[in-house]
Amino acid sequence: MIPGLLGTKVGMTNVITEEGAMLPVTVLKAGPCVVLQVKTKKIDGYDALQLGFGDQKPHRVTMPLIGHAAKAKTGPKRFIKEFRVSDAAELAAGDVINLESFNSDEVNYIDVSGITKGKGFAGVMKRHGFGGKESSHGVERKHRSAGGIGGSADAGTGRAVKKGKRMAGHMGHVRCTAQSMKVFKVDTENDLLIVMGSVPGPAGSLVEIRRARKKN
Repeated sequence: MIPGLLGTKVGMTNVITEEGAMLPVTVLKAGPCVVLQVKTKKIDGYDALQLGFGDQKPHRVTMPLIGHAAKAKTGPKRFIKEFRVSDAAELAAGDVINLESFNSDEVNYIDVSGITKGKGFAGVMKRHGFGGKESSHGVERKHRSAGGIGGSADAGTGRAVKKGKRMAGHMGHVRCTAQSMKVFKVDTENDLLIVMGSVPGPAGSLVEIRRARKKN
């Protein structure tokens, strides 16, 4: 059983059902992926498949990565990830897996992981959804500020900023997983996977596609 695939997010569009409802969908380019290495419990301590997706120019990678890919009789890859499996003996280094082999068991729900869009430095209203202060008379120019941060309401800590306090800071550009996304359509000829809803990351970003853990 193929544990998952690597791919890119093509973008979002919408489809119209027979009932006339317009639904948002995301188009994913899933595979083809090359098996770069097969890890076994006897040698490596666990069973896993190391997959590579997307060709990378040789001058942009190191010589060890070029030699590692050459063992699988392929070139260096842009995106490399490991997938844990129960039995890694079914595949060998150099094998190519695509959307047809991944969806051979008719996967209806998938989990998609990616890097969210980076928003830069953001305040507490945008980052955490704070309501802000009143806009009435008497409030200074602090309508979007965080307010007091060193209150002594929590016993035992004193008047200090508590760990985990929601404050302004860097927003976005973190790994996120959209779980149990329903597969709307599978195009094996073009390696396209259309799923309901949105997927983390901008168009063209790299994503990991796995069978849904909570469904199927």
